[in-house]
Amino acid sequence: MSKNLTWHTSSITKTQRAKLKNQKPYVLWFSGLSGSGKSTLANAVEKKLFEQGFHTYLLDGDNVRHGLNKDLGFDEASRVENIRRIGEVCKLFIDAGMIVLCAFISPFEKDRKLIKDLLDNEYIEIFVDTPLEICEKRDPKGLYKKARNGEIKNFTGIDSPYEKPKNPHIHITKEDLNENVDMILRFLNGKYK
Repeated sequence: MSKNLTWHTSSITKTQRAKLKNQKPYVLWFSGLSGSGKSTLANAVEKKLFEQGFHTYLLDGDNVRHGLNKDLGFDEASRVENIRRIGEVCKLFIDAGMIVLCAFISPFEKDRKLIKDLLDNEYIEIFVDTPLEICEKRDPKGLYKKARNGEIKNFTGIDSPYEKPKNPHIHITKEDLNENVDMILRFLNGKYK
């Protein structure tokens, strides 16, 4: 990193931006295996928040890899860098006073801890705990089949580990989308709205 950099402080604060939007900024971090329903659930929660007048943005793993992180692979170092970059993007959105929903496998506990430490009390971890056999049965992108056939290496749940969150704020174990959305909204109503 260059020693010739200086942080430029804006005259508008995060608190002022959030007050203008009449909301508290935070990140909803959806973690789980491929096919667990993270993106579907995050999208449904964002839709409800948006309908209630909140300023939101959804960051999805595949979408981010089409642009910001298109230079990264799926080896462990690239996965770590993928999550680190997303954390920095989230920090910018938080500074803008936004509610950010992030749907990322984020398989490693140390990487989720990095994001939690970066965002502090503005980080809400949601573990979408869908068993591997259900994710494989769904296999919406055909990735498990390719991983089982050896066409994809370092695939989470097959030949790369997924370290389950130990103490998520919200632990999703049911398949009912509406029930899960309601559970998350109840949590937010009690803590963050």
